[in-house]
Amino acid sequence: MVNELKSPCLPEGFVYLEDVCPEIMQDIRYFGDNNFMGVPVDGYLAPRAVLTEKAAKALKKAANKAACNRLRLKVYDCYRPQRAVDHFVRWAEDVSDQKNKAQYYPDVDKADVFELGFIAKRSGHSRGSTVDLTLTDETGAELDMGGIFDFFGEKSHPDYTGVNTEQFQNRMLLREIMVSSGFVPLKEEWWHFTLKNEPFSEEYFDFEVR
Repeated sequence: MVNELKSPCLPEGFVYLEDVCPEIMQDIRYFGDNNFMGVPVDGYLAPRAVLTEKAAKALKKAANKAACNRLRLKVYDCYRPQRAVDHFVRWAEDVSDQKNKAQYYPDVDKADVFELGFIAKRSGHSRGSTVDLTLTDETGAELDMGGIFDFFGEKSHPDYTGVNTEQFQNRMLLREIMVSSGFVPLKEEWWHFTLKNEPFSEEYFDFEVR
């Protein structure tokens, strides 16, 4: 059967999120320098969100649920090339590079990021059905989640008790929207969700985001 949503320059089964759900905001952090490394990441040649078609359709359902609450979704990262993950690994191995430590990992010794699980040699993002995202109001202002995207530490755990009531409720609302749309949360990161029964559960891709 021909994939009606097949996008040019993408492997079969992948789409640009904008083609499925243009109302979802995109702030692709690894295209620029607003990230934990402080530099553009290998493999991101355009600030565009790519997902498997199945994940993109599920995310559209989540966007519709958010809209019922007069909210919007904003994605930070979706498909992540393996070469980007390799870039993360090289960064982690260079313990002298502390450029964004104060903002992203103030309480973590960079020499320990592998052991603590903050950096790994493989990422579920490279399978194409994982998304990092948050909620915004109708104007595009992000809801207060009590912590920033990609922060290395316990504060990023969805059930972290150090946030206030509003921040915790915002985290739980995001989780409710995503889980009810077919995604599975990650216990270490409030922003991270993977499609249940993802289509490429054993395959890691390395095509560039263009």
